[in-house]
Amino acid sequence: MGEFVRLEVEDGIGTIRLDRPKMNALNVQVQEEIRAAAAKATERADVKAVIVYGGEKVFAAGADIKEMQTMSYTDMVDRSGPLQSSITAVARIPKPVIAAITGYALGGGCELALACDFRVVADDAKLGQPEILLGIIPGAGGTQRLARLVGPAKA
Repeated sequence: MGEFVRLEVEDGIGTIRLDRPKMNALNVQVQEEIRAAAAKATERADVKAVIVYGGEKVFAAGADIKEMQTMSYTDMVDRSGPLQSSITAVARIPKPVIAAITGYALGGGCELALACDFRVVADDAKLGQPEILLGIIPGAGGTQRLARLVGPAKA
């Protein structure tokens, strides 16, 4: 499938596995591969449910800050739509989707987890939206999904 994201199917369960060492940063390529894996999970009749998994140490650490440093404001605006739609592609899979969260799920990684129907979270996992400390808002629906999931006061 993709270089960093693949759909593995066994016994009716499709696992969208993120594997971009070391932190599963969601660069442009990973975003596109997530979209492709979500489309494949949607179309395959043998997939009855989907697990999104990033590995033992990190689910996904969010945006690739190194990649973002080279982008202009207009580049960032141009990428915002595709970023949102890659996460939304997971939310639109018409089958149960479970985020299996171990390690860090930060920024876009947290938004990816929020796009799933269910979240199974390890005791030592760390979830958050640290981009707010940089003066930017979550760019892939996190502000809406988090408030809908836990309520505005907790969000």
